[in-house]
Amino acid sequence: MISININSHSLGGNLILENIKLTVPDGKVLGLVGTNGSGKSTLLRLMSGVYVPDIGAVLYDGKEATLPAVREDVFFLPDDPFYAGQTTGKGIFDTYLTFYPNLDRELYRRLLERFKLDENAHQRNFSKGMRRQFYIALALSARPKYLLLDEAFDGLDAFTKKTVIEEINRAVEENDSTVVISSHALSELETFCDLYALIDNRTVSSQGSLEEHAARYCRFRLAFTEEKTAIAFSNLNVRDIEIKGKFVTVTIEGDAEASYAELMKLKPAVIEQEKLTFEDIFITDVKGGRK
Repeated sequence: MISININSHSLGGNLILENIKLTVPDGKVLGLVGTNGSGKSTLLRLMSGVYVPDIGAVLYDGKEATLPAVREDVFFLPDDPFYAGQTTGKGIFDTYLTFYPNLDRELYRRLLERFKLDENAHQRNFSKGMRRQFYIALALSARPKYLLLDEAFDGLDAFTKKTVIEEINRAVEENDSTVVISSHALSELETFCDLYALIDNRTVSSQGSLEEHAARYCRFRLAFTEEKTAIAFSNLNVRDIEIKGKFVTVTIEGDAEASYAELMKLKPAVIEQEKLTFEDIFITDVKGGRK
């Protein structure tokens, strides 16, 4: 289990994170989301032991993240892993063997074959997406207990994203790995993450089960015979509303059936409930936290 309790952390004299309290149970996949510059990458570096919190701690099964014994169980893949242009995939694999002596060569080669990558090719000849696939293959081959991925889908096409998700799910099932993954590809996170944590205003502003969190909101599209203003919806817990003359789209925090009944009192000509995606919920949460 990962336990994070960080009171504050600054970089270059600027406060980046504060009051971060987060727990990730074993064998779960947590999606770490937030706007650009919100501190997701900094938090992952703190979790990996690359950074040490100014005040606070990151614990793995009760042990500090910076301990050598803990680091062997954690694989952190940053969004911009260092590579030398002349280095081949085989050379990188051999280097990582120093830190992860139990790297699974058979799994590594199976993944390279699935991604159609040549381990003898120079990294400079790989596209951004190919390099991302290579390092994901390397990370999964370590069979880590804890896998931290920063922008794992960056540069990947839709087909490759699906393949990566399948391999991450396999790692969770076969190795009981715990995965924390940050990404702006929210539609992909929605398909396989058990939990989420939203970083906003330097802290974890929202966290929990994706399914349970989605159930807190409902969205309706309505059409009226005359124009409406936001005042007409003031008796509802409105989180977001868009009014274009006689047409209204409203996102409400609350029970869908009860909200529907209240909206019907406004006598709409048309009313339809719309399914909310993880991206919709993310935007709603961020907007709500910045009012």
